[in-house]
Amino acid sequence: ISRGHRYGRDLSLIMFDIDHFKGVNDTYGHLAGDYVLKHLASVIKERIRREDIMARYGGEEFAIILPEIDGYNARQFAEKIRRIVERTTFRFEDTKIPITISIGVATAGADTGGPTEFIRESDERLYEAKRRGRNCVVA
Repeated sequence: ISRGHRYGRDLSLIMFDIDHFKGVNDTYGHLAGDYVLKHLASVIKERIRREDIMARYGGEEFAIILPEIDGYNARQFAEKIRRIVERTTFRFEDTKIPITISIGVATAGADTGGPTEFIRESDERLYEAKRRGRNCVVA
């Protein structure tokens, strides 16, 4: 964030989680849930740039830091990965598991404080995506 402020560079943050992930574990078992997490991460990791940073944030929640990506392009990228996940076949032990994700996007601006505020903004948008019915992007 401070580098972006210093050099006038964009920085965006995508936070997303798997919709109804508890149901995946309850219906298909924890091994299936583990498979879904790993497969989802590999599918998305293939789509990000080398300079982007993707990490599991907790449970079934992930974050992607997008250096030098403005809000418009971060939203476009978020929508792209949402569609990719929706169309990906998650198959565990011959059982297809339908998976979607909800996504919140924030872009650091001149008024963005520290990392906590930046994360909170993206996280609030993620929860707004859930309130809107899931499987969508809020930026």
